[in-house]
Amino acid sequence: MLPLELSSQNFSTYPKQARELAEKHLETLQRLPLGFAPLLLKELIVYDFRFPMERRDLNRQLRYLESLNAEQFQAALAPFVQLRLSRELEKAEWVSQPAVFTEQLTAHLWTTQQIDAFRTGAVAYMDKATTAFPDEPLPTHRVGLVAIGQGVRENNYRLFRKLRPQGTYFPNVKPGAGVAALLEAVAKRAAKYPEPYAHWYIDGGAPLNLGAGVAKVSWAGLTPARAALQGRMQKIYEAPVWDPEAFRTKLAQIQPDEIGMKDGSDAALNRFQLSLLTEGSGTQVFSTTFVQWAAREALRRAQPLTMFTRFAPRQKDKQMNELLAEGQKQKAEFDPQGSLVDADMGAWYTWLNQQRLPGAEKSNFLAWFEDHSEAVAVGPAFPKDATSAAPITLAELAGTLL
Repeated sequence: MLPLELSSQNFSTYPKQARELAEKHLETLQRLPLGFAPLLLKELIVYDFRFPMERRDLNRQLRYLESLNAEQFQAALAPFVQLRLSRELEKAEWVSQPAVFTEQLTAHLWTTQQIDAFRTGAVAYMDKATTAFPDEPLPTHRVGLVAIGQGVRENNYRLFRKLRPQGTYFPNVKPGAGVAALLEAVAKRAAKYPEPYAHWYIDGGAPLNLGAGVAKVSWAGLTPARAALQGRMQKIYEAPVWDPEAFRTKLAQIQPDEIGMKDGSDAALNRFQLSLLTEGSGTQVFSTTFVQWAAREALRRAQPLTMFTRFAPRQKDKQMNELLAEGQKQKAEFDPQGSLVDADMGAWYTWLNQQRLPGAEKSNFLAWFEDHSEAVAVGPAFPKDATSAAPITLAELAGTLL
């Protein structure tokens, strides 16, 4: 089937808002090349479960395409028209299963050495769409807060070696209220800038109390879903034939109710949590990996103004079969010191991902060794590769970022 043959009936199985959007822009979808249309439908089919920033980006693409005259339209999509597709891809059910098509397309582009041209064309296309319809100014600067090393009493590992050159190291922080001070900072920002999914709290253990207006994701809160998913994964690992690509595809197709999750009142957040477990690598068994991936995805997809990420001890590294089995029995051995090293690197990656967002030059970031005196702050007001030995409370330090 070619995009030109699309009709409203092809979208009858799409969720309500996605179906309405497809029908509204049907003529535009019909004009797209086969090497591009499924990629757009991959985002459109989950429109009902997407965050506001993701919906904005999809709507921007549609506005951009519809603003072009025939010549401009052809030029913008030329890199995708020129793709050489296999017969299997041309016959694929790309309308009903655009995510599966996208995986198959990616593999095809790699094997046929077209991936570089595709990426170049995709980047140029998105740059033009963003330039044509730029983002509105942020209401305030972004703030990232990270707590690492929960449960570690003594440490000889040199922390924040990646972040220190980017900001100011504080070796004499008085924890005071500790994590509660960071939660209070998030609550203040959420109250002052009450936008949906603009403020996040991600915890690698059991979450602490926090008021409304903050999206909350926790490792402990997903225990039943993780156990159900690990059971499925273990059966697949133990099967006589192991196909990694088919395994990934099966995970991506899992629905919330299949592992005991209900969409409930916040379908976007629940689907987000499901994606963390089914699309991430190691997020099902390692809490540090889960937190790092959750932070990355929240920044990429929701582009929050505020995010507090708290790492907790993960279980010790073992063979995958052992980890999956222990995850179901809830008898894991924990590794606080190893988790500290993981989380230190996780804090670095979280800062990098925050820097990829609009307004990065004004954003602030704080990483703190939980219940200890070490922290590092990065932002316009903090000199790079500097040390401030003056005593300061964690609440005061966090307050300078707000």
